[in-house]
Amino acid sequence: MPENVAETQTTIRNDWKQEEVETLFALPFNDLLFQAQTVHRQHFDANSVQISTLLSIKTGGCAEDCGYCPQSAHHPSAVKAEPLMPLDEVMKSANEAKQAGASRFCMGAAWRSLKDRDLERVADMVEGVKGLGLETCVTLGMLEEHQAKRLKDAGLDYYNHNLDTSPEFYGDIITTRTYEDRLNTLGHVRDAGINVCSGGIVGMGEERGDRAGLLISLANLPTQPQSVPINLLVQVEGTPLNGIENLDALEFVRTIAVARIMMPKSFVRLSAGRENMSDEMQAMCFLAGANSIFYGEKLLTTDNPDTNHDQQLFKRLGITPWEGEEKTEKQCSAA
Repeated sequence: MPENVAETQTTIRNDWKQEEVETLFALPFNDLLFQAQTVHRQHFDANSVQISTLLSIKTGGCAEDCGYCPQSAHHPSAVKAEPLMPLDEVMKSANEAKQAGASRFCMGAAWRSLKDRDLERVADMVEGVKGLGLETCVTLGMLEEHQAKRLKDAGLDYYNHNLDTSPEFYGDIITTRTYEDRLNTLGHVRDAGINVCSGGIVGMGEERGDRAGLLISLANLPTQPQSVPINLLVQVEGTPLNGIENLDALEFVRTIAVARIMMPKSFVRLSAGRENMSDEMQAMCFLAGANSIFYGEKLLTTDNPDTNHDQQLFKRLGITPWEGEEKTEKQCSAA
């Protein structure tokens, strides 16, 4: 058995160091996956995956210069700016997502920050989706304290705000918003009692040390994020990161495994990039501890595997959609 498995099974840590995380990354592949799967089974059903659906409620025209994003107004690839979607269209999409098997409905707006003039319209969307019995999640850019409280009152379950990468590599990807800005928004979300959904993107030309640094930044937050999306860069023509060398598939799986070990009670979600993953690569990600996916043909503006393909993959792997709570402490100790 690899060293430190017993410790990581039950301990939530907020004091991870760079050297020890890089040591995890460097474990023999089989040992790393064994350790991650062991931790995973302590807290979750190993054959259950949460299904979420993502809808872009306001597309294009973003003032940020994120090097990976076609919605940025700074890039020639810029997606045409569109207004905030009407409530009835959002509700139609949420109903369709529920019928397709989603348990969480996420809404994303291409904004640098949420403006108060839009706050009540978004709150209405949250209330409507919540009324369907779905978990609610939004990603709206930076938030102020009073805005987080209003969204909580509307019934918001999760707020997504990714750190994207390590603090050291961050300036190579984004210059219009600081790392501290992102951490401040996560603080407002936590203080309002909303679950935090925060992860990052790998394959942007970063080093392994940066992937470790991202996971350290997430795991060492005052409370670990309840949901951790790990995105594989989708290269889009016209964005600054188009054409860079693709990340090795096994390195991506390693990142999933290390995230699971460091954040044992968090949902670890396969997000952007699944369209370019083989079924075998996704199966290894589930073995490494991923237990959430985005479901549907689009992730904001990039492609995603269609729902039928995902259903067939789940059937082949014996995976069922997650429908309940995390395993109880009694179940964990018996696993």
